[in-house]
Amino acid sequence: MAPPIQIIGINGIPEVKKGDSVAQLIMEASKDMPLEIYPNDVFVVTQKIVSKSEGAFVDLRDITPSPFAEEIAAKYDKDSRHVEVVLQESSRIVRMDHGVIIAETKHGFICANAGVDASNIGDSEILCLLPKDPDASAKIIRSELMKSLGINVSVVITDTFGRPWRQGTTDVAIGVAGISPLKDYRGLVDPYGYPIRVSVSAVADEIASAAELIAGKIDMVPVVVIRGYEYDPTEEASARELIRDSSMDLFR
Repeated sequence: MAPPIQIIGINGIPEVKKGDSVAQLIMEASKDMPLEIYPNDVFVVTQKIVSKSEGAFVDLRDITPSPFAEEIAAKYDKDSRHVEVVLQESSRIVRMDHGVIIAETKHGFICANAGVDASNIGDSEILCLLPKDPDASAKIIRSELMKSLGINVSVVITDTFGRPWRQGTTDVAIGVAGISPLKDYRGLVDPYGYPIRVSVSAVADEIASAAELIAGKIDMVPVVVIRGYEYDPTEEASARELIRDSSMDLFR
């Protein structure tokens, strides 16, 4: 019988400010609940609080839009300063249509507006950016948690992405530490004796999406614990493993 998997939201995490330790806030909120942490628990942390703790903000009042940004903004009825920030955070523009800019970030993620976000900030002139190195951010949080707890845990940092050909958004992993983002079934045999040749599951994305069921968008639950998923801890994981190589991408 497969072990049950629990999805547990950590309540009571306050508004995060630049310089705050995300791990310390998690530990304090866990104790207040109270929530006992078990070995190999997976902490799923939303990108927004990581970015806030790292000061990944841009003040639109400090932005001078380029002529290209002004051209895009006029065409799609957008704030040219916001468009300029998106351009600055992009390594390339994949497509612009229907008022949406799909961009490849400097991390290699392909998403709307290069991950630049104005929601859940509290100031209409401030934009939140993705962490500069989400894997490094996940490693810091994991290291501080393990130091406090004395047990192994892993961390997945998530953001919300749209998907081609599918309505709605879902959370995906943009940073990982302690857990492989992929589970490779190739070379195994299924219960009917059929050899598996191509199946590789994006488990970090599946964990991120499961956690979103609790975290939501307006529920103020920025950290979720996934308990019961069996995995082999690793020090080598990176969310960049989830990015399909351009040589294997049929849609570039």
